[in-house]
Amino acid sequence: MARMLIGIGILCIAAGLGWMFLDQVGLSRLLGHLPGDLNFTKGNISFHFPVVTCIIISVILTVFLNVFFHR
Repeated sequence: MARMLIGIGILCIAAGLGWMFLDQVGLSRLLGHLPGDLNFTKGNISFHFPVVTCIIISVILTVFLNVFFHR
């Protein structure tokens, strides 16, 4: 259990550092605003669901996890 928690903590730190890097480069504005992401606004109510962004992140994580944790 301790190793799993440490691994999750390292993964969270890596994600935070990656987000900081993307923000410095200017690519963080691209995430969540890709073609195919759903944005609806009516009056003062808005709904945002990043469908394509979720798919891309899922594919990247799947490849990463398969490469590094394949037995």
